[in-house]
Amino acid sequence: LAHHGWSRYDSDNPMTITGPVVSSSYGNPHGSLVLAHDGRDWTVILAPPARMETRGVSREMIAQGREVTVEGYPHRDGSPELRAERITAGGTTVELR
Repeated sequence: LAHHGWSRYDSDNPMTITGPVVSSSYGNPHGSLVLAHDGRDWTVILAPPARMETRGVSREMIAQGREVTVEGYPHRDGSPELRAERITAGGTTVELR
């Protein structure tokens, strides 16, 4: 069974957030991180680790304390959660989808 529920994210309202990584996970089925932005901790859903590695995003680039910028779609329910389409980390911008 599919685990994705991408319809939960509002693709009509893309947004960009920047801040330090509070925590990150580089596991399957996809990576994730918590990013501090404007006084809130945002959960960011990333691509699978193999895709991120192939496209140039290493585990170290999204480690705790690193500054990253994520462009993506916010959760429709207003919670601080974002489905990432691209990430800029360590001076590298990568398309994730």
